[in-house]
Amino acid sequence: MSAQLISDTAPLGAIIRYSDGTPRPPERHRRKLQAWERHNNTGRLVKKMPGRRTGEITFPGSFTLHEGDYGTKAVIVLKVFKSFSVDSDLTFTVIERPAVGSVLVLSRSGDAGELVHVADSRPAAEEWLSRHGYPDAVLHEVTADEVAADHVEGRAA
Repeated sequence: MSAQLISDTAPLGAIIRYSDGTPRPPERHRRKLQAWERHNNTGRLVKKMPGRRTGEITFPGSFTLHEGDYGTKAVIVLKVFKSFSVDSDLTFTVIERPAVGSVLVLSRSGDAGELVHVADSRPAAEEWLSRHGYPDAVLHEVTADEVAADHVEGRAA
């Protein structure tokens, strides 16, 4: 699936795999493996940005994946995100979609909003939000209609 198709059809909260199509090097080749992992990994879709035009310059749309958090115990020291242009030549696959009934916690409404958490239920989302403090947060419950519309239109991966 192309980057443009991911941007157009994949729902926020989906787990996306991206690949450049090259085989994984053996574990013993640490540097080659690290380089390979920069172009072959997975992440959760947390943000979509539409393309825009400023004067005579056109900027293509993009999307951002959250690849992971690093830290110790309950303290996150580093969050790793990776953004892709819709022009990317990598291959993308939707591995998992958010479950029906799960609740997406967005940092704010509108295009500037970013997914910050996926909860199993509204009470779980509200409890998480009370501990993490996003004052402009928006809760969005994933419905069966959204999932069904994705499959009916032939956009399922």
